[in-house]
Amino acid sequence: MSHDTATAHRASQRPADPQTALPPLRAVRAGTPRGKGRTPLMFCAPFLVLFAGMYLAPIVYAAVSSLYSVHRSGLGLTAPTRVFDPGANYLRAFEDSAFIGSLGRVALFGLVQVPLMLGLALGLALLIDAKSARGKGFFRLSGFVPYAVPGVSAALIWSFMYSTQSSPVNRLLAPLGFTVPFFDADLVLWSVANIVTWSWAGYNMIIIYAALQSIPAETLEAARMDGASAFRIAWSIKIPAVRGALVLTAVFSVIGSAQLFNEPAVLQPVSSGAIPSTFTPIMSAQSAVAAGNYPYAAAQSVVLALLVAVVSFTFFKLTSRGESA
Repeated sequence: MSHDTATAHRASQRPADPQTALPPLRAVRAGTPRGKGRTPLMFCAPFLVLFAGMYLAPIVYAAVSSLYSVHRSGLGLTAPTRVFDPGANYLRAFEDSAFIGSLGRVALFGLVQVPLMLGLALGLALLIDAKSARGKGFFRLSGFVPYAVPGVSAALIWSFMYSTQSSPVNRLLAPLGFTVPFFDADLVLWSVANIVTWSWAGYNMIIIYAALQSIPAETLEAARMDGASAFRIAWSIKIPAVRGALVLTAVFSVIGSAQLFNEPAVLQPVSSGAIPSTFTPIMSAQSAVAAGNYPYAAAQSVVLALLVAVVSFTFFKLTSRGESA
């Protein structure tokens, strides 16, 4: 056997290379497996449906309804007709002194009540969070209890406190020769503000107190070792640390102020005319609904929603600018 023939024979007896023996693999197309891309959407579908049906649909319906006007015949013997008139309701809203007055009243309410309530909530949270505080659980619960009382029930309780016949406050002040006119036209707004503050200060206190718990104990201990007083620690460490919670509660409080309805509506029958049917924007829109003018009520609601959105966005921009600086 020649040398070349032996070499070829040995090569034929070698096992085949595994890499060359395997059949060629088909190229696998990169991408998401079929069906898996729809899985997150299926989990989110219930929320999306409810969000669209309960939130987006009413907003769209109100915006569309506000573009129509209700026209009635001179004698009122026929059913009213709806006519497409995009600017009529909005023009009427800005010329309606009662509606503009309700916007100004709520704006004044928010400018005064919201800072006072959040300042009270912050003070209570800092007191409960103090190292020397005792009975923290009791004070947290007692501060939160007013929030657990429904707004209508709270207004009924305070209507008894404000009543000229049954007010225990005025009974205590009577021997001193004066009483507090809770339902006076100039004071009734602050009577409502007192109810809102009583109901919501504890709720905001809990949010701020929860934010205080996220401050590292090492940071506070280092400040104490450096000789910082309790006031200095609160001012320089704790309050800046809960800035996000304060911004959040402030925005929620502004939105709640714009939606003010329960408290003045409950107090209205006993206010001796100090609380009119257009006391707040929501009450003004409710009056338009009671009169059967749904498009005008929708226009008032849209104006209020846009104003709240602008105020909230501006507030967020101002606070974020301060944070970045």
